[in-house]
Amino acid sequence: MTRLAVFDCDGTLVDSQANICRAMEEAFAAARLAPPMRQDIRRIVGLSLVEAVTALLPDADPALHRSLAAAYKANFFRMRSSGELDPEPLFDGIPDVIAALLDAGWVLGIATGKSDRGLTHILAHHALTAHFVTLQTADRHPSKPDPAMLRAAIDEAGAAPETTAMIGDTSFDMVMARSAGVRAIGVAWGYHPAEELLATGAHSVADSPRALMAHLS
Repeated sequence: MTRLAVFDCDGTLVDSQANICRAMEEAFAAARLAPPMRQDIRRIVGLSLVEAVTALLPDADPALHRSLAAAYKANFFRMRSSGELDPEPLFDGIPDVIAALLDAGWVLGIATGKSDRGLTHILAHHALTAHFVTLQTADRHPSKPDPAMLRAAIDEAGAAPETTAMIGDTSFDMVMARSAGVRAIGVAWGYHPAEELLATGAHSVADSPRALMAHLS
């Protein structure tokens, strides 16, 4: 039976917080709004853009949410096109755990709040594209923690919930995993603290990428 490990991207595979915070701050500044605190921006990483902006400005008009989300996307595209993006490094040990999972016969996927374009770029940049058989993004699914993208990953990989694990750094990932009936593995190196991951459904939390294999066994 297919064993499927589905990874979140931002905060789990790559440390992308600098670019996310900058693009969001510039979107708010362009709208003549006080930019959110960076710790607040990090907390919404993983949500789809409109949902992320709504979480930052819950009392604002939906039209403003959509406008800020569009400005964020435009900022990120400009930063990438002009070479202004800060490096988005893989967390230490991620290439090794990917190799170990593949050697052990796992099939790999990604479920992320990134766009198709953003995910394609980051995987190509780190030469990881060929390792993942299913890529699910915010372009084609409701925002996390809705389980739609995780269920699509399971179907596309030919797996089953009972042989699937979701690996992520946010409470959104843990709630999504539980809703889809899969194992929820939190990671302690991302953007939500370990105690929050456990409180929102993580079966366990890995302290480092090198520890992930033990949590998946």
